[in-house]
Amino acid sequence: MRKFAVMLYPDFSLQEITCLTSALTIWFGQSVDYIASENKEYRSEEGLRVLPTKTTAQANITDYDCVILPGTINPLPALFDKSLIDFLKSGANTPVVFAAISSSPALLSKAGILDGKKFTAGYFMQLADTFPFIQKENFVHRAVVEDGNVITAIGMFFREFAETVLKKFQYDIGPRFMRYSPEEYTEEQLTFYWSENDYQEFLDELKEYPM
Repeated sequence: MRKFAVMLYPDFSLQEITCLTSALTIWFGQSVDYIASENKEYRSEEGLRVLPTKTTAQANITDYDCVILPGTINPLPALFDKSLIDFLKSGANTPVVFAAISSSPALLSKAGILDGKKFTAGYFMQLADTFPFIQKENFVHRAVVEDGNVITAIGMFFREFAETVLKKFQYDIGPRFMRYSPEEYTEEQLTFYWSENDYQEFLDELKEYPM
């Protein structure tokens, strides 16, 4: 089994990574660790309150095949979180795949992960002008950019981002990942039944609840 981790920080965007995390966990049975610098509640930009499963002090980045970084509408707390940046730095020059979307490539830049690599991002370009650790000469104005073990994307292309990461790990996602149109389906195809075994499991579980 491969190991995946998602980094948490203030105002992180769930929307930008849930196509990816949903496919990993529900389609392919992978587990995902949620890592933050502190063992405390983090609020997503959507307002959901999330607790990490591990802290950066408890985790070893090289135990993971892929580290996923959601975007954030408020990147400064994460950019100046030394524990978070040091954790990312510990993955430099390793086979760990880094997948960062929206503003989060700035975190990889600060950690040195993007040194010499082509990348994209969804942050305002003044951010790149402000911080000398962002190598503007390597910025590519494209939806998704893959360079070696790093995948970066602009936030609005969250589906393409997920697709690129899943293909990186050779998951079979079919030719039209999450792009199906309702008009393509018949009534029969939109009617769902459990298998006999799954239905029996449901009935057995139902016995635990008062009717």
